[in-house]
Amino acid sequence: MSLLEVKNLSVCFRQEDGQDFCPVKEVSFKLEKGEILGIVGESGSGKSLTALSILGLLPYPRAFHPQASSIKFDNIELIANPDLRQYRGGRIGFIFQEPMSSLNPLHTIERQIAETLMIHQNFSAGKAHAQVLELLRQTGIKNAKARLKSYPHELSGGQRQRVMIAMAIANHPDILIADEPTTALDVTVQEQILKLIMDLRRQMGMAVIFISHDLRLISRIADRVAVMKNGLIIEQGTAKQIFEHPRHNYTKTLINSSNILKNKYIYSDKTVLETRGICVNYPLYKNFWGTPRTFLKAADHISLKLKQGQTLGIVGESGSGKTTLGQALCRLIPFDGDLFLYGREAGRIAPRDWHKQVQIVFQDPYNSLNPRMNVAQIVGEGLTVHFPKLSADKKRRRIVQSLHEVGLSEETMTRYPHEFSGGQRQRIAIARALILEPQILILDEPTSALDVTIQAQILELLRQIQQQRGLSYVFISHNMQAVQAVADEIAVMKDGRIIEQGDAAQIFAAPREDYTKQLIAAAGIA
Repeated sequence: MSLLEVKNLSVCFRQEDGQDFCPVKEVSFKLEKGEILGIVGESGSGKSLTALSILGLLPYPRAFHPQASSIKFDNIELIANPDLRQYRGGRIGFIFQEPMSSLNPLHTIERQIAETLMIHQNFSAGKAHAQVLELLRQTGIKNAKARLKSYPHELSGGQRQRVMIAMAIANHPDILIADEPTTALDVTVQEQILKLIMDLRRQMGMAVIFISHDLRLISRIADRVAVMKNGLIIEQGTAKQIFEHPRHNYTKTLINSSNILKNKYIYSDKTVLETRGICVNYPLYKNFWGTPRTFLKAADHISLKLKQGQTLGIVGESGSGKTTLGQALCRLIPFDGDLFLYGREAGRIAPRDWHKQVQIVFQDPYNSLNPRMNVAQIVGEGLTVHFPKLSADKKRRRIVQSLHEVGLSEETMTRYPHEFSGGQRQRIAIARALILEPQILILDEPTSALDVTIQAQILELLRQIQQQRGLSYVFISHNMQAVQAVADEIAVMKDGRIIEQGDAAQIFAAPREDYTKQLIAAAGIA
């Protein structure tokens, strides 16, 4: 008897016109004890909906399963089971794809992880405290003791993802469902997390459903693989069968898309953006009167130059200060030091004029898109602010053009962020940044939520736009393959400082710092 058996699973949504839309159709698979099943496919293929169905986490009653659908865990039917609480976070752990929207912004990290221990194992507060600390250390969070009292917004994207992983494994589940568990993590921490999952599997006989668009990870970790497209499992088998002898053309396309083209734009010597000694400090401790006494140096005396048409890659582990630097360049947070745009000091340029020239694509598209606005309103908001006299017809044409550029149809204009997959939401965020035709784009993990085929498409799209408009990019990413493909120069960050900087080809061929060597080695780049 299989530990988990999914049979004829369909997920349908009742639409306003009374018609049913079924993005998942008659999916069937089995999961044995101690086995790792990898599920791969493009964004919108139904991977996450399939995983969410196992624990009944769909938005019922709008979402429903047809009568033939069945999900049996340990021979117990889970569909319409009134007592799913004992399974959620207990016998079945779940790592969600977007940690910022899954963590409670009002509770500390310690409280959120301790809650599941107290509910499922009746831990006391003291015992839970010690276990939470150990879980944070297990998942690679530096200075874990100091992070216990932190709130989600005080952590980097990768750190938030590691908190989610700690919560999921806290009760030593029989099954761990990992929905893109390493998406927000840099390559060195990816290695730690994969090793952790493999160790837990060996120690506890834990089974894993590993959902990812990164075929490199799937090939390394999975015993069996299921390939999904348009809500269907089109091919499944052992990992060796799928990767060495794929039968379906779509599977072959996914595997071939892992090779990202390395076509770069010839840039000029004209400096468009320059920083001199940029510092960003966050207060860690305040005295009784509220005066900060100790600070975290998130960015410590950063000096950079960005040329017209150049792509500057910023790499480093989560928490190294990459995103903080990007936000400072876009003037979204306070900073010390000097910042120049086309030779003009930032203080002499109005923020509105600055943001027209310098746009940012945020790391977490779900939380950067207003859930109360549809796609047309989100993408067109910049036009409303910067070009208030633009006619409605011209505005609509600009919005449609921007959506087409990122691979989205005109029909998506009336839909809302929650109706899209993670990759589709990222494309909306890119369209929103491009619509103002800026000269500089700050790209904070622009492909982290995308499957491999869309990653290649987005990188090619950015390359084409760069060639057509002479755009300059600051490309922040933990995806070393993507950085190698697009970056002309690279700055390596560690603990808020730039420890190595120079020509991209030279750094990948002969890195000087041991830390840079570790990043490149962990990414599997020869």
